[in-house]
Amino acid sequence: MTRISTAFRGLVTALAALVAVTAAPATAQAKQESKAPEDFVALRSVDPTIIQEMRYVTRHNFVGEPIDGYRQPLCILTRPAAEALHRAQTRLLRQGYSLKVYDCYRPQRAVDHFVRWAEDLDDRRMKAEFYPEIDKTRLFADGYIAEKSGHSRGSTVDLTLVRLPAKPTRPYRPGQPLVPCYAPQEERFPDNSVDMGTGYDCFDTRSHTLDPRIHGTQRANRLLLKDTLEDVGLVNLPEEWWHFTYKPEPYTDTYFDFPVSAKSLAGRR
Repeated sequence: MTRISTAFRGLVTALAALVAVTAAPATAQAKQESKAPEDFVALRSVDPTIIQEMRYVTRHNFVGEPIDGYRQPLCILTRPAAEALHRAQTRLLRQGYSLKVYDCYRPQRAVDHFVRWAEDLDDRRMKAEFYPEIDKTRLFADGYIAEKSGHSRGSTVDLTLVRLPAKPTRPYRPGQPLVPCYAPQEERFPDNSVDMGTGYDCFDTRSHTLDPRIHGTQRANRLLLKDTLEDVGLVNLPEEWWHFTYKPEPYTDTYFDFPVSAKSLAGRR
């Protein structure tokens, strides 16, 4: 009797393990293709006047290729964060400026892409622009790359200011000569934003919001962005002049992985 019971229990255990292994890929796929929660919105539905230049759907970023999970050039945020940007935009428009967003919600699979890139020490194709003075072996230790990002919680945004009327921005051409992100504005990759002292995603201490080497008009521009956004509840990350998080965050410890696409926002009920 004991032998039969033991054998039966062993068979049940084996069958359970087989079911788990068979079901695992389907579960992972379902998570990867999941919809956004109901309180995530497209920024355009809250404020269509905010300029969007979503860098990670293009090749003009520190990796040099479109990033996993970015299927459309679309800014998605939690509603409270989007409404805070709308309040800031209303103030800035009266002063002759517009916000311009570079990145908003970021899927976990995109963060994983950054990690794989950082671990590939031979891939330095965009070094001359985005991290000219940083050894790639230092990206994790110096905090430029991490395995989790606040962007994946949906209330963090990377953005800048544009003086109105906005001038067109020349498209990036892969293979073009690269210029350091901290070079004078007239030498850097052309961006229709105001001069912030560095370009977006510049891996350099000059990107620290209050870096003492940034002064005059550049510092005034950074402070205008910082003060305006903090007045509506968005808190700056001191190491990145472009990085702000709405507080209190609706999701403080959840990292989402739905794709950046209109489909992720459709039919969620």
